[in-house]
Amino acid sequence: MIPFSILDLSPIAEGHSVREALDASRSLAQAAEKHGYRRFWLAEHHGMPGIASAATALVISHVAAGTKTIRVGSGGIMLPNHAPLVIAEQFGTLEALYPGRIELGLGRAPGTDMRTARALRRNMEAGAESFPHDILELQRLLGAPEEEGGLIAVPGINSHVPLWLLGSSLYSAHLAAALGLPYAFASHFAPDQLLEAVEIYRERFQPSAGLQKPYVMAGVMAAVAETDQDAAHLFTSAQQQFVNLRRNIRRPFPRPLETMEGFWTEIERIGVEHTLRYAVVGSPETAADKLANFLAEVKPDELIVSMPIHDLQARLRSVALFARLRQAVKLTA
Repeated sequence: MIPFSILDLSPIAEGHSVREALDASRSLAQAAEKHGYRRFWLAEHHGMPGIASAATALVISHVAAGTKTIRVGSGGIMLPNHAPLVIAEQFGTLEALYPGRIELGLGRAPGTDMRTARALRRNMEAGAESFPHDILELQRLLGAPEEEGGLIAVPGINSHVPLWLLGSSLYSAHLAAALGLPYAFASHFAPDQLLEAVEIYRERFQPSAGLQKPYVMAGVMAAVAETDQDAAHLFTSAQQQFVNLRRNIRRPFPRPLETMEGFWTEIERIGVEHTLRYAVVGSPETAADKLANFLAEVKPDELIVSMPIHDLQARLRSVALFARLRQAVKLTA
């Protein structure tokens, strides 16, 4: 059966605190571990009142400390925001604390607005252009030392933290293939180039020391509940969030609505539904059908799912119900 993993944004739910959001991420990781998910990733975002994972390495440590076996990593670290040496030291430290469980997914997007990106000391043009070089530098800093007296990361050296390349474009597919890295595509919010990117990656993949054949992980959002109506109700929080992003409104992750009618315009509805067209929302039966169709179309090696649900107990329930879909999809495929 295809492995399932979790992508968590540590949502700061409306009416709740940052501390509650971080503890909810740990609770979600514990549930994911219990239900057999392979990995639990956290994402770097800045300046967003609804997301608590800006200091991503710290949140990874918080989650890893509360779990025992599940792999924990970044989905991802926006490498142009940082010096490779700093990331090598952070993730080398994490690997020392939680050996064999830490992963480093890398992206090149800002993870924020341009004003905040500049506050991060990010050089927008040079950062994007140097991205491939910075990945190679990071690999070197996390690997065995190559020369006496050269730059080393302590911790970091000889930690061999596994790297992934994240992306939502054809550029990332070409780069992941050229570097021989496992590839995670952000189809949960950028579906348009998914199939072409996966095809390019698989066709052009160059084996590396760390990976001999291509490995694709595709993302979906999900909200699974006992009934289609309940799941659709839960998913209105994510729909509101995407509308707010388009309106440049920053606020905590919203409570669900009885209906989206009256909240969004027709153009906003069309745009959000297009962006979230791969979302697996519904009862277990409905969700199994949607998921089976997605897996048949994309044929990923692994699936990573984001559960944008306001209420923690409903989120935990969705994680449990989604885990059961592995067997249901296998039986119906």
